[in-house]
Amino acid sequence: MVEQTQSQTQNQPEPQPEPETQPPPNQDSTTALAVIPVQSETANNATITHANVTPQTSSPPSKIPLRPRKIRKLSPDNGVDQTSSSQPTESSKATSAKSTKSRAIQQQQQTLTVPRIIARPLSSEGEVEAAIRHLRNADRQLASLIDIHPPPTFDSFHTPFLALTRSILYQQLAFKAGTSIYTRFIALCGGEAGVVPETVLALTPQQLRQIGVSGRKASYLHDLARKYQNGILSDSAIVNMDDKSLFTMLTMVNGIGSWSVHMFMIFSLHRPDVLPINDLGVRKGVQLLYSLEELPRPSQMDQLCEKWRPYRSVASWYLWRFVEAKGAPSSAAAVAAGAALPQPQQEEQQQPQLLDQINSLINIGYNDFHINS
Repeated sequence: MVEQTQSQTQNQPEPQPEPETQPPPNQDSTTALAVIPVQSETANNATITHANVTPQTSSPPSKIPLRPRKIRKLSPDNGVDQTSSSQPTESSKATSAKSTKSRAIQQQQQTLTVPRIIARPLSSEGEVEAAIRHLRNADRQLASLIDIHPPPTFDSFHTPFLALTRSILYQQLAFKAGTSIYTRFIALCGGEAGVVPETVLALTPQQLRQIGVSGRKASYLHDLARKYQNGILSDSAIVNMDDKSLFTMLTMVNGIGSWSVHMFMIFSLHRPDVLPINDLGVRKGVQLLYSLEELPRPSQMDQLCEKWRPYRSVASWYLWRFVEAKGAPSSAAAVAAGAALPQPQQEEQQQPQLLDQINSLINIGYNDFHINS
């Protein structure tokens, strides 16, 4: 019996040493041969064998489910930390798409509907009356002027291109001379309806010189017409532009300065809140109204006249009348009456005559006789 047992022991193969498992060269350290023990039971004892498994890559086997990472984020509503899965659900996708679409629509609406605030013109019904009520309540000194002068009128209206053309033609001219040249210019264009950019550009400097227009003014007229033809300016754009943008665009035209733009805005477009800070008559009126020792500088005018907003055009109109009543014709009144420079015989004219001429010519281009900035 002992011999049989020894014989069986001798016949059994000697256990072989386990092979060393080393990762192949140039392979990531996470890739190695995995040794998985496999247990087989027998009746008498348990024998453990080892089996080599194929190298394991960095990606997990498809049979093992991937646990989603948890992302910590801050709620935009209440500032509380929330944890959400990196894999969005169908409902979250729909909500995100809906919010993105809503933001896109809001941005498009904001682009299409740019806020533009343009006050009602003074020629609108009841606007002058509203301006007078506001000025009476805002300034006691100005209220005294309103009581002794008739209200302004803003009835007539020409197209912006025609009004700007007239403004250029009347520059540096007495009223009578300017009217004579303007009449010949209208005849050359075939009437006021024919004063359009194409017609003005077709007129040569020689043709304009024959009717009394200087070469410099001819270049001003052509520059204005070219800006219309190129689309830089248009009647509809001028009418709908806010005051600041309009001032910037019109002063780009050769021969049109800040004083001309202010006169155009008041007497042609009937803008209610224009303060001609460079106008000598308005500055002199402010000095007299508030008993100032010196003539206010243009930089001081905005601060002194702030209380008149949003009807500074009407306040300026009363200041012109105030200065005229003191015996010193204002620039606007003198220009409307045809006085390029003050002359004794013109200063002796009756004030009502000057004022009537202003009312009849409020839509005319005014003469930049002392300021052409």
